[in-house]
Amino acid sequence: MSDDCIFCKIARKEVPTQPLYEDHDLIAFADIHPIAPVHVLIVPKEHMLNLNDVGKTDAAVLGRAMRLAAKIADEKGVAETGYRVVINNGEQGGQVVPHLHLHLLGGRPLGKIG
Repeated sequence: MSDDCIFCKIARKEVPTQPLYEDHDLIAFADIHPIAPVHVLIVPKEHMLNLNDVGKTDAAVLGRAMRLAAKIADEKGVAETGYRVVINNGEQGGQVVPHLHLHLLGGRPLGKIG
């Protein structure tokens, strides 16, 4: 974990949050600046800067994070209507917090990409 990383501080319980889910490897909580009615962050507790930092041993955690996104989407009532899972990677990819995380977005039409 990184001393200055806000997500590492949340994982260490140095910054309060209301987890929607937490286990040894992952924590999920509502985004404090939501861009959709459902906007949940799913964060690996181990500090990884972005996808470029992911090693073979991290793949299982990221797979679990994707499954968790589907579970939370179901719990939030957006699984049937549709949702988006996004990883912003690097400055030009829109990454704001330098710690790998997934955004689960839903609850309204999100528009097309591509």
